[in-house]
Amino acid sequence: MPGTLQHSELDDGGPKTAPDQLQELRHDGSVLSIAVSGDYIFTGTSKGQIVVWSLGTYQLVRTIQAHKRSVLCLFLSQDGKYLFSTACEPIINVWCPKTFRRLYEIYSTYDVGDVFSVVYSPQNETVYFGTQTQYIQWVSLKDEDRRVSHDSANHPDRRQHKFFDSRAVGGTSTPRRTEDYYSLIPRAETVLEVDPYAIEKYAHYGWVFCMQIAKGPTVLVDDDEEVLVSGGGDGTIKLWRLSDKGPGYHEDEDTKGSIQELMVLGEDDAESVMSLFVDGSFLYAGKLGGIIELWDLDTKQRLRVIHAHTGNINAVGLRFGLLWSASTDGFASKHRAAHTTEESNGTSQYVSQRYQCLSRWKAHNAKILSAAVATYQNNQLFITGANDNTVRIWHVNGAPAETEEVDGEHEDMVIRSLRQFVSYKTVSSRPEFTEDCRKGATFLGSLFKRLGAQVEMLSSDGPHNPVVFAKFSGKLEPAEKRKRVLFYGHYDVVPADMAGENWKTDPFKLVGQNGYLYGRGVSDNKGPIIAALYAVSDLLQAKALDSDIIFLIEGEEESGSRGFEETILKHKDLIGHIDYVLLANSYWLDDEVPCLTYGLRGVLHATVCVDSKHPDLHSGVDGSNMISEPLTDLTLLLGKLKGPRNKVNIPGFYDGILPITEEEELRYDDIASILIKRNPTAGPVDALKRSLMARWREPNLTIHRYNVSGPDGSLISSHATANVSIRLVPGQEVEEIISKLKSFLKTEYEKFDSDNTLTVRIDNKAEPWLGVPGNYIFRTLEEAVMRAWGGSSSSSPSTSTPSDTDSASSPSSPSSSLSDNEKANGVTLPPNATNGETTSTGAAAPKTRKPLYIREGGSIPPIRFLEKEFNAPAAHLPCGQASDSAHLHNERLRLVNLQKSREIFTTVFRKL
Repeated sequence: MPGTLQHSELDDGGPKTAPDQLQELRHDGSVLSIAVSGDYIFTGTSKGQIVVWSLGTYQLVRTIQAHKRSVLCLFLSQDGKYLFSTACEPIINVWCPKTFRRLYEIYSTYDVGDVFSVVYSPQNETVYFGTQTQYIQWVSLKDEDRRVSHDSANHPDRRQHKFFDSRAVGGTSTPRRTEDYYSLIPRAETVLEVDPYAIEKYAHYGWVFCMQIAKGPTVLVDDDEEVLVSGGGDGTIKLWRLSDKGPGYHEDEDTKGSIQELMVLGEDDAESVMSLFVDGSFLYAGKLGGIIELWDLDTKQRLRVIHAHTGNINAVGLRFGLLWSASTDGFASKHRAAHTTEESNGTSQYVSQRYQCLSRWKAHNAKILSAAVATYQNNQLFITGANDNTVRIWHVNGAPAETEEVDGEHEDMVIRSLRQFVSYKTVSSRPEFTEDCRKGATFLGSLFKRLGAQVEMLSSDGPHNPVVFAKFSGKLEPAEKRKRVLFYGHYDVVPADMAGENWKTDPFKLVGQNGYLYGRGVSDNKGPIIAALYAVSDLLQAKALDSDIIFLIEGEEESGSRGFEETILKHKDLIGHIDYVLLANSYWLDDEVPCLTYGLRGVLHATVCVDSKHPDLHSGVDGSNMISEPLTDLTLLLGKLKGPRNKVNIPGFYDGILPITEEEELRYDDIASILIKRNPTAGPVDALKRSLMARWREPNLTIHRYNVSGPDGSLISSHATANVSIRLVPGQEVEEIISKLKSFLKTEYEKFDSDNTLTVRIDNKAEPWLGVPGNYIFRTLEEAVMRAWGGSSSSSPSTSTPSDTDSASSPSSPSSSLSDNEKANGVTLPPNATNGETTSTGAAAPKTRKPLYIREGGSIPPIRFLEKEFNAPAAHLPCGQASDSAHLHNERLRLVNLQKSREIFTTVFRKL
């Protein structure tokens, strides 16, 4: 072959560092094929399923049983109108990529075996497919003559089968395999039977692994003429001229049917062609053994042979000015593309010099069987799928094409900033992490400053972690007219115990999986802080920030907010006047319904100590009724605190508790009924309602632990302590409860007539908080939540069944469940779906409704303090789901929750 170049050894000159992995999507089957639309990632699996993931949130949207066998190929038409799928069976399916309806079922009257490749010609409205029997066949979607009934005798499931139906005289046929999941394959709206003459037999002398439709790729055709390109197991690449004539049309004996051979490349090479990509007159062929060939279709020259991998190259493509490939060796790579530069002269010498490996990284510890390159909100993505049942999304930094915007990197900065933030081990409860806490505070301060804030590190006189103060100034003039909103959060986290492989991933390394972000603090409270920060940044860039936004991010909330009040009081003049207080430091009641929190219990932690004047004694030598034992005294004393059914015996303990109002009673009824509908096992309704009221609006006292002096053994300890906490509710004053607790313990202890000494120490305290659901800040939050979430927040996957298909065809208004931001970005939903998601039962999620107004049993010490100190109403927006596992192993935050929280904060900061 003229112009053939010898390939070099495997190019390992590029960096081995992998690009940022945004997400890992897991399913239960090998990923054999991938297609990407503007909204979804479609993956074909070894279980015959098409698994649909949201490209924006990486959540599982739908699982469709598409075929009986492994889905070998997925192809999305250029106009996005059709999604084609083929499998290890003689059936081609055509789907609507927005409604997921099965529009067409196509089959051949020949026994073609597996169908490896499929493409679509928009000009001819014709489907072409390559088969295991080395054929290329085709059919027009608009050919009325090819439409047949669903029960046609020629269907592969019903016609004579060479194996199953063959039998000797007097014998029986082999029963055909039938699986229960076959019934889950949706019924096609139209069935097309390929004309027996619409066939190019032995198009290759090997399986037809790959095909592509290219417009004007060679001087042999017009610039706007479509050409079919095919690659086969015989190592050849063929170009075919397409005709709109019928299958039986013959101009001369060299023309058979509707395709005519134009060109054959690679007849001297028997290595199978596994993947193809045509760019202008250049053709890239991924082959066995890790080879990428570059062909000039005008001169028929093989310009370059790139030894890119050690395994078979199952995916090759050109995007962002770079050549991308993925192989069965588990590696992905990008190479510099020569002809995209202006000085390219097309000579073989220049091309040979220009193709170099820029990066080659281990993308999977398995065989990569499929890959795709895509953009989403101007982020450049390389998506790989392998036989380890995973899809991985990589954020790549290629050179943007001329038609693509280069300023969209700001969107990805949210994840990048959160990844850095999570990497700091800001554990405030352990002294060994003190330096990490300071570094985390410094990072956050620098991030605030880069995004336009005035930043100060506030501290008290004690050895406490600093409070990060950041002020974003609004544009409304004069400054006195601006509203001032205070956002409270905390950058410290609870410890992450790695013992016993409790964490599936490194807790201080942000990892994306199945639409969730995993890492310590991602939900509590680093993710919400980043969402609020970039919401302000959005408004600043849009010149739409009228109010001043003040951030106070402390570093010891997980340790009782020690020193926080002193720090705020010390710097109150710097903080200035505040109109509203906003925080986002908790979670929904379940994984389905957004919530707003308007009440929190207060808390006080106390240590009760009993000390003896004697040292530790031996219970056998010294023990007698003449000795008052500290642990016995402490046990008897703490037993006085509570009676049957957890009733607290402290006199006046329940005085002042606010009675329940009719409005609040109805609120509990609403919450309980919704939770029961979603999870019937949580019932009955009355019991659930009572449980919520007990945890949210009733106080409680808990004895946590005992400690004694001396080693284990037969000792009378000289010192015994116990830790006690009391959860308080609105109407109970912290100082009054402290006084009553101390008085009660002292009075009861005096009755013991003990020689030991009692001490009660208050370790920390926080007042209960009760907001006003009907005030302006809550109304603003409610409106923002409804606008952002649209329909439902449900994230449960569903499986498409015949009934799903029928219901999907009924009229609906899918756009009503989209946020304005989604509509602006062209997001569309299938009918009767909400964000493409359903409830855990597979039914469509409910329509838009108001968020649930809830109270919580936990405590956030600063909220009531800030509300009182600045005389400003507070409101609380839970950002995460109940399953976020905050404070537990494998803490996570759903990506869509992070995005929606940012959208909600943007609306609230703009309106307040």
